[in-house]
Amino acid sequence: MVYDVLRDEILDLVLPPGSPIDEVQLAERFGMSRTPIREALVRLAGEGLVETLPNRSTMVANIDLLNLHTFFDALTLMYRVTTRLAATYHKPADLEILRAHQAKFSAAVEAQDALAMIASNRDLHAAIAEAGRNPYYLSLFVRLLDEGRRLLRLYYQSFNDRLPREYVDEHEAIIAAIEARDVKLCDRLAKAHADQIVRQIQKFISRDQRQQLTL
Repeated sequence: MVYDVLRDEILDLVLPPGSPIDEVQLAERFGMSRTPIREALVRLAGEGLVETLPNRSTMVANIDLLNLHTFFDALTLMYRVTTRLAATYHKPADLEILRAHQAKFSAAVEAQDALAMIASNRDLHAAIAEAGRNPYYLSLFVRLLDEGRRLLRLYYQSFNDRLPREYVDEHEAIIAAIEARDVKLCDRLAKAHADQIVRQIQKFISRDQRQQLTL
């Protein structure tokens, strides 16, 4: 339970990158000894979500911006590969699952709920990977999707007014292409979907926030 709560708070940026983690405070918060707290932190460290410093203190891991391009490469590849495989190997029951996740994503957009959008987007693309019937790709893609939740939080924060409806339409097009078993179209749509996410995150990270001061 401690692991699940802390993991969600880190991925959803409730605990920001670089913030300290106090075992004593966590033990008081969850009403338990420090042993399960430490066990949870060891698991989180194994996923690269927390770091233990030389003085034995613990902090939330920073997002590795210098190597972000390698994450984007892997993410884009997995979008394409899993969607292509889903077009080839999906079963009728898979389409029902995809539409159920898509309905949740659409509802989250209507409610302008960024965290629900991130969760339902993750579940939708994980279900697409599962429909592709390759457990190795599924495992890797789920890991990338989970690691990318912090980036997606930044991604949705980059929209200053309303969260866009166009991503609902992109999902609908991908599901329709999977149903039609159009592998080439799936590849093209998945790449375009990944590309726009990457561009928006890059734009947000590189934005100019300098203040215009009169000296």
